[in-house]
Amino acid sequence: MKNRIVGIDLGTTNSAVAIVDSGFPIVLADNSGRRTIPSVVRYEEAGALVGEAAKRGESADPASTIYSVKRFIGRRFQECEDDARSMSYAITADKQGGALVNSGGRSFSPEQVSSEILRHLKQLAEESLGEEVSRAVITVPAYFNDAQRQATIQAGKLAGLEVERILNEPTAAALAYGLDKLADRSKIAVYDLGGGTFDLSILELTEGTFQVLSTNGDTRLGGDDIDRRLAGWLEAEAAEEAGGFSPKTLSLEAKSRIREAAEKAKIQLSQTEEFEVLLPFLTPGFSFQRTVQRTVLETLARPVIEKTKLPCRRALADAKIAVADLNRVI
Repeated sequence: MKNRIVGIDLGTTNSAVAIVDSGFPIVLADNSGRRTIPSVVRYEEAGALVGEAAKRGESADPASTIYSVKRFIGRRFQECEDDARSMSYAITADKQGGALVNSGGRSFSPEQVSSEILRHLKQLAEESLGEEVSRAVITVPAYFNDAQRQATIQAGKLAGLEVERILNEPTAAALAYGLDKLADRSKIAVYDLGGGTFDLSILELTEGTFQVLSTNGDTRLGGDDIDRRLAGWLEAEAAEEAGGFSPKTLSLEAKSRIREAAEKAKIQLSQTEEFEVLLPFLTPGFSFQRTVQRTVLETLARPVIEKTKLPCRRALADAKIAVADLNRVI
């Protein structure tokens, strides 16, 4: 008898693994109770660190800490040069023209890096379930082409997983909300603003199966952009308080600390009205402290959210339907 199949959300910013137990989906937690892990990898002499352990070292060694590798999987280097420039780690082209990630003086394919995340999720599931896990369904964006899907399958194989199926993320979301119980020909819009990408997919339910009518989005738009805008605001505030140093003169480590603080502030301000940012010794002799109001976050986030409108209109136009034709939006 084959062992059970796990479902894996291999995300740009965070990833998760889940099972179905007695008909109910359960997202598995690690030993610390976290149900999502950062999609971050850092290679050391002893091996690869994944998740929180890797992310904690980012401010000390940003050039060796790999994040958002999903942006590069299955793509040619020429296709993703713009994305590569925005990373704190180096990305080059391999002999075949594919993207190659550089960390700690070594080079890895995006599939190899992704396999570390998948292997970590596999181990998490095995520890939680007390049994071997070797089969998985992995979700990918609806706009992923065949090369990106095949590269994701290859990453699964490198992690010791038999990938039973690659499932479109909007289809997985619709199933999670139980929308397969809607009336036949129902039309659903799935709005997915992730950490590094945005897409809007229009689905139609036909005899219990979801068909993707259209998808549109921006592979360079997401919550990370809100983090960057907030980090830029914090840098400017720190420069003013310190007496006018240029944010451009900040070390890579200092910028990484500010980016980490910005992400924490964004998360907390989703629940509270203000958040205290504390960055001791941001530069030699200067420590930064600032209370950030939720209104500041909302103002900085608004242009990012506004950018999602055009892909939404395009997806509706491609599907040849109007907003009024939608039966559900999730």
